[in-house]
Amino acid sequence: MALSTSNKRSVADLQIGERATIQSFSDQLMSLKLLEMGCLPGAEVCLFSRAPLGDPICLNVAGYCLAMRKSEASTILIDN
Repeated sequence: MALSTSNKRSVADLQIGERATIQSFSDQLMSLKLLEMGCLPGAEVCLFSRAPLGDPICLNVAGYCLAMRKSEASTILIDN
C-alpha cells in the first residue's frame, strides 16, 4: 500500500551535503530491503555524492556509506 507523497520529500530530492531524518517508506516491499540496510525511521541520512549521470547515489546512514539507485531512494520519505 503506497502512501501519499504529495507533501513529502524523499531521499532522492536531497542535495549533496544535505541532512534529513527518515520518516517512512512509500513502497512496502522495498522498505524491508531498506530496513535491513539500516534505513530505519528516525535515522539521519546525508547525501554524500551522486554518480556523474545522477544515478546511483551514495548516502551516509547509520555510520556507513550506502549506495543505492535513485528509484530506491525515492521510496524513503523524509522530514521537510
